[in-house]
Amino acid sequence: MATRAALYYRVVILEVCTISSIPLIRGKKFAVVMLSRLTVLRAAHPPKVQSTSRTRYFSQGHFLQTATTFALNTGDRIPAIGIGAFQDANAQEETVCRALQRGIRLIDTARVYNIEKEVGRGFKKSGVAREELFIGTNLWCNDFHPDDVPRALDDSLRDLDTPYVDLLLMHYPCTFARGYERFPRNANGQMIHGETSFVDTWKAMEKLMKTGRAKAIGVSNFSKGEIETLLTEATVVPAVHQMEVHPYLQQKTFNEWLRSKGIHVVQFSPLGNMNDFYRQTGWSKEISHMVRLIDQPLLKGLASKYGKSAAQIALAWGVNNHRSIIPKSIIDWQLEENIGADFVLDPKDLHEIEALDAKARFNDPSLDYEWRLYSDLDGIEEDMDQRKSWMVASKLEKRKLLIAVNCLAGLAILFFG
Repeated sequence: MATRAALYYRVVILEVCTISSIPLIRGKKFAVVMLSRLTVLRAAHPPKVQSTSRTRYFSQGHFLQTATTFALNTGDRIPAIGIGAFQDANAQEETVCRALQRGIRLIDTARVYNIEKEVGRGFKKSGVAREELFIGTNLWCNDFHPDDVPRALDDSLRDLDTPYVDLLLMHYPCTFARGYERFPRNANGQMIHGETSFVDTWKAMEKLMKTGRAKAIGVSNFSKGEIETLLTEATVVPAVHQMEVHPYLQQKTFNEWLRSKGIHVVQFSPLGNMNDFYRQTGWSKEISHMVRLIDQPLLKGLASKYGKSAAQIALAWGVNNHRSIIPKSIIDWQLEENIGADFVLDPKDLHEIEALDAKARFNDPSLDYEWRLYSDLDGIEEDMDQRKSWMVASKLEKRKLLIAVNCLAGLAILFFG
């Protein structure tokens, strides 16, 4: 009987722990609060807060949902929630089709992913009209020579089977040598850079806007200094900066600066180190093996409060900060969760999530590309000592939590009998 009681209270205490904010252990005061909450929980589990997700409706047999959109500096609007079409080429056609039929209207992909044909077939198969969609793709680094940019866009338009893209991005600021090879290397395996700059590429992209084949242009993975160079030397202000943002890498100052310049942010990897890609790629960083973002007790506690999942809390955090998100998934229930992340978070909960900022950048192929990416931003190698300290602290918190659960389970048995 005692064993069953201990198990019951361990589960209840774990639930209370997830609701409590970090740090998890607060001495005697913490134990008193925990036991008082335990008394309430024993009587009745508190009801979940009603979800604030938007109204859903049916149309033409497809399950759709109204959605938040944001204004770009071009006057067009971009959806808050989209799908990142990346990897899993054989699954992309069906995934894109199902995502659009469920109400997603933003699709992001890239030339280097080699899936533009599958994406094109997917949105054609969905039956959703092209004018309802916002489709973006990324120009790859070996096509950055100004003379190659128009042809590169035409290649993407052909494979996507669309006369235009809503957004054309420069995938990285680094220019690779012209030619068929996506990753041109010398005999020593080092990347061979091109002879032109990202400013030259940008000016070629500006001309494409006048043709109507690219309604908006933007950049991805740029540093603040590199964007400042564009603002100084070019004519068109980027409509979008697509970059890694999630509760582990919040880049608050940089995000505020981009917004002040009228540049909308699209978050890739909005769930942080959820994707095994960051643990398996050749340039994987030690930090990618830290506790998965969706396993953070704070996010799990907020998920319980809102009747959502931890992943949905992380995604909603991005939307509530006026950014678009493009989570990658090919699984139906995850697509449904992504759509359901369009809801309002309380300001105090947004403030609590700020405590998770570990300056943990998972996407950083600087060494492989022979280019110091993100040179003036959070999360580069110079921050490694700080991130290692954070990882050690996280392990200590987990050990404290385990000790607290065992101790309080024993107290609970004595307290309730």
